[in-house]
Amino acid sequence: MEKVVLDGKNLTLEQVYKVVYEDAKVEIAPAAMERARKAKKVLYKMVEDETPVYGTNRGVGWNKDRKVYSEYFDQYNKNLLRSHSLCVPPYCTEEEIRGVMLMRLNTALYGCAGLSPEVLARYRDFLNLGIHPLVPRRSSVGEADLAVNAMIGMSMIGENDVVYKGKVQDSVETMKNLGMEPLTLGAKDGLGIVSSNSQSAALAALLLKELGELLANSNLIYCIGLEGLNGQVQQLDKSVTESRGFPEQTECAQLCLEMLEGSFLLDGTEGKALQDPLSFRDSAFINGAVLECARLLKYSLEQQMNHSDDNPCVLPEEGRVSVSCNFEPLNLALKAEMLNIALSHISKGACHRILKLADPDFTGLPRFLSPDGGKTVIGYSTIQKTFSSLDAEIRLLANPSSMDFFALSGYIEDHACNAVTALEKGFKIIDNLRYILGIELMHGAQAVDLRKNYKLGKKTGPAFHAYREIVPFLDKDRKLSDDIQKSYQCIKDCTLLKAAGIEAKL
Repeated sequence: MEKVVLDGKNLTLEQVYKVVYEDAKVEIAPAAMERARKAKKVLYKMVEDETPVYGTNRGVGWNKDRKVYSEYFDQYNKNLLRSHSLCVPPYCTEEEIRGVMLMRLNTALYGCAGLSPEVLARYRDFLNLGIHPLVPRRSSVGEADLAVNAMIGMSMIGENDVVYKGKVQDSVETMKNLGMEPLTLGAKDGLGIVSSNSQSAALAALLLKELGELLANSNLIYCIGLEGLNGQVQQLDKSVTESRGFPEQTECAQLCLEMLEGSFLLDGTEGKALQDPLSFRDSAFINGAVLECARLLKYSLEQQMNHSDDNPCVLPEEGRVSVSCNFEPLNLALKAEMLNIALSHISKGACHRILKLADPDFTGLPRFLSPDGGKTVIGYSTIQKTFSSLDAEIRLLANPSSMDFFALSGYIEDHACNAVTALEKGFKIIDNLRYILGIELMHGAQAVDLRKNYKLGKKTGPAFHAYREIVPFLDKDRKLSDDIQKSYQCIKDCTLLKAAGIEAKL
């Protein structure tokens, strides 16, 4: 497998996914390592000159006035890691930890962190050898994800367990078996390890991957439901959407038309309403708006992961160190919160489409899509409680949280944005949406079967038939919880996208 070369400035999301999910090996570009060495020399020069430098020869936070003597650098920096190791469960997944280490390594290689080359090499080696620190995920208020980063550092100095080859192991023993010794830390190494928004950046990257898959599924399931409804497609016309002027909405509409190519829906308007309810007319526009929000988050993430977020900021070319607030991740937090709100609109639209598909006044099909008109089979009646409950959770999760913080560390740290919290809510919203879209898929497929017009689209057809191999037609009442879970898994595993040959990307 081709290695991913890190230089602090050109990391792509595709490379992130290769490292996180495919265990691609990483290399450090020689020029980037040389920048790191120059930054370290600047720090040591300032220490020799007894120039006060935050987190180097002075303490951090409220202790910024406390002097740190060079002979105690290793002890002080290890104490900094220990004192910041205070996360609480649940634990980060191995993929998340790989993402966090990768993000911290790349931003440090930008050249402003002042981390020792030995520390940078340890991030690389942990990634390449599959050594994953065991770290609880909750602790960050934004403004650098201190505790998660600290516990990764604790594994590097041999004071926190790791997961290696699927087993929790002592980090000292693991490193020893692989020819490594616990790290000795130098000036600013402790602060350089902890002071980064690498957890936020990693979560944003992983969230965007899941979001791309969700949006592709949402478009596809909407199209299957549109065939079940015998709905209009005029709203997807390129000339119509381009007159609106938002490119992501036109993009989603065109994707839907491609999925429906060859469908009976394109043969004419016989039997169709003049126009469908907004939840059907509007779906591509809603998904397009979400796609726009996702791309704004992607832009902020690409800036975050390819620049420095260090305080103080070491400027090796200028031979100086400056106080900074480069650790401020508000750009990520605000985009994440906007995205959460946007996702709640996908939920509302899907729920309304489910309700319409169960209503004979809109479909001309039996109530609740019962195969015998409700004589002996109830069909999809009570299932409405389930998606209503899931949507209520999404509504709660979409509430902004970036404004909820205290002034900490002796009232010095009096701003925060809870970037990690906002992003973690996004994962929960997406997971709820998998269930809701799964229920929409159940209804759309049932309506297609009841309509008995199987001239489906070139993408919706293969997806429909693949789905029916997993969840059969509801010919009699059965335990629907199983059908919901199977439908959820189809979406999570991208089963229908693969069957239809659809690539999920932002």
